[in-house]
Amino acid sequence: MLPHPVRHTLRALALAASIASVWPPAHAEEASLDSRVQDMKAEVIRLNRDLLVLEEELLFPAGTQVALFVSMDVGKLFELESVQVRLDDKLVASYLYTPLEVQALHRGGMQRLFLGNLRTGKHSLTAFFTGQGPHVRDYKRGSTIEFEKGSEPRYIELRIRDREAKLQPEFELKVWQ
Repeated sequence: MLPHPVRHTLRALALAASIASVWPPAHAEEASLDSRVQDMKAEVIRLNRDLLVLEEELLFPAGTQVALFVSMDVGKLFELESVQVRLDDKLVASYLYTPLEVQALHRGGMQRLFLGNLRTGKHSLTAFFTGQGPHVRDYKRGSTIEFEKGSEPRYIELRIRDREAKLQPEFELKVWQ
């Protein structure tokens, strides 16, 4: 969270920029004022972006950061409906998917499901996948992985793939180095 005076200053700058953007210039000096306000508005937008990056770095320092991502391949054998994730037996993420989100995953998209802090040491991650499996049957499967969290950020992919040889979906948890 930003310090109180910084938030008020940013709000005041944003308000001044929004008021100036709807105020029509009548003279040359007002046009000059309008261009200065537009420049100030652009600067406020840049500052806001930088502050959001700084806030994320403060809330999730790289040394304690863990991020979970969901991905799918072709997906002919499994139609994803929801994912639930437990980290060290604590529910950290639960998500219901729309058909458009599932299509985006099929086209190669990845969804960041969770970003949080985690102390160094051994940890256990369990993911539960719910959806429609082969032959339009309800399907719920879980997958668990044990991993070591060091001083570097840890990225974990929850991957759903078709296993053509067995005609079954496969759920894999992969820790990226």
